Amino acid sequence: MNLLDTEITDESFLLGLIPQRPPFVMIDRLIHYSEKRIISGFTIPKGNILATESHFSAAGLIENMAQTIALHTGYKYYLANKPAPTGYIGAIKSAEVLAIPEVDQELTTTIEIIHDIMNVTLVEAQVTCQGQLIAQSQMKTALAS
Repeated sequence: MNLLDTEITDESFLLGLIPQRPPFVMIDRLIHYSEKRIISGFTIPKGNILATESHFSAAGLIENMAQTIALHTGYKYYLANKPAPTGYIGAIKSAEVLAIPEVDQELTTTIEIIHDIMNVTLVEAQVTCQGQLIAQSQMKTALAS
């Protein structure tokens, strides 16, 4: 069940769902939300802290995936009328970067929740750019207690 009727692009609303703050924000759209899945969007701006003049970095792709997980948690808490929690990457089991996107390109990041137990979430993540898979990972995040 998709609990999101329309794409959300309101920056202040999105910032209320994640702990990161500019200039370290690597998401700018909430495209899809369900209990076990989220899809975010991010158009890489010129001057991004994790980009060179013309390319995004592998670290930026990992951070984009982690922030998409945080976005899922934040939106879940929003639906429950609770403040968004702070979390962190607990472990990266695997990560593969197949291509580095250019500045101004749009990323679409899909997170599938595998397990969500006792404030630890295990996910599989995929990042696409122009319809091509450019990065994927499996990681665990944990909520700060």
